[in-house]
Amino acid sequence: MTSVLAAYDALVAAGELQSDPEQRAAAERLNRLQAELEASPPRGSLLRRLAGRKAESPRGIYLWGAVGRGKSMLMDLFYDQLGIQRKRRVHFHAFMQDVHARMREARKSEAGDPIPVVAASLAQNVRCLAFDEMVVNNSADAMILSRLFTALIGCGVTVVATSNRPPCDLYKDGLNREHFLPFIALIEGRLDIMGLNGPTDYRRHRLGDGKRWFVPADAAATEALSAAFFRLTDYPPEDRAHVPSLDLDVGGGRTLHVPKALKGVAVFSFKRLCGEARGAADYLAVARHFHAVILVGIPRMGPENRNEAARFVTLIDSLYEYKVKLLASAAAEPDALYVAGDGAFEFERTASRLAEMQSDDYLALGHGQDDAADRAAPA
Repeated sequence: MTSVLAAYDALVAAGELQSDPEQRAAAERLNRLQAELEASPPRGSLLRRLAGRKAESPRGIYLWGAVGRGKSMLMDLFYDQLGIQRKRRVHFHAFMQDVHARMREARKSEAGDPIPVVAASLAQNVRCLAFDEMVVNNSADAMILSRLFTALIGCGVTVVATSNRPPCDLYKDGLNREHFLPFIALIEGRLDIMGLNGPTDYRRHRLGDGKRWFVPADAAATEALSAAFFRLTDYPPEDRAHVPSLDLDVGGGRTLHVPKALKGVAVFSFKRLCGEARGAADYLAVARHFHAVILVGIPRMGPENRNEAARFVTLIDSLYEYKVKLLASAAAEPDALYVAGDGAFEFERTASRLAEMQSDDYLALGHGQDDAADRAAPA
């Protein structure tokens, strides 16, 4: 293990990162938190009891900024260098799914409020809880977050989070947002808020100015997409045989195997995603979990493979809704994928979205659904 700051400075010295004052300030703050967590006796330990002190977690950190400014990179450095056992890193959406599942179980055996029970259960094995992509887009989450995180922090948990939005913009215009405001106050009161909004969009830089939709879906296209994956993830191409995979929880006790999954980037074949019996819930899980999807081998479609085409339409709708960046190899350009027969008219919207998803304006958008998804209907 080394320090966060030393690891960051080494990347700058090696030319892998550009010097960025905001990034370095965040690295310095994460470095201090690393030292505090490693030096602080965990709650319930003998040292803590001998000191006679009340458990008090080190102050957490909330990193926010536009897409590609280095939030995930800094979180990687912090989490990888943090030398404690009881740490957990999780995408915020997956964490909230787990929380709701635990609450359902707690209600079966507890007559009272399930939130303190769930918080205590989570805190048993976690001193530092690190969230990727904090975004709140439904009222069920909004209603419980303040009490849940108050309880977690009270149990000695330190929270570190990344988000595309400052705390004051979370769940903006959401339904019953007044019930969510205590959570914003908690974040601003118990975490240090640090913005990363420098002039360089590193993720956009790594996507490059070249093509992202490759026709035809041949070996050259596969090689170009492979190179894009390694650029986006900083994974060494020479170690391609060991790229991690993932079994993504898509709800209902089901999983979706992701052959390559790293740092929010997923690689799928069209056959894997659209050739199997999949539905909207599966594609929404993909869209929530990954900021970029590489899709290989999209064929021409028509009435003869209408089921695959319908799934593809649902997939693109989900990726578009969550502003996921799409790189793909296909048998044709988007407007020529499905041009004749029953369903061609309905496919026109998908072709239009695919074209928009290649634009600079779309690529500049942050990952995630608008927090206003649950906003009240107009009177």
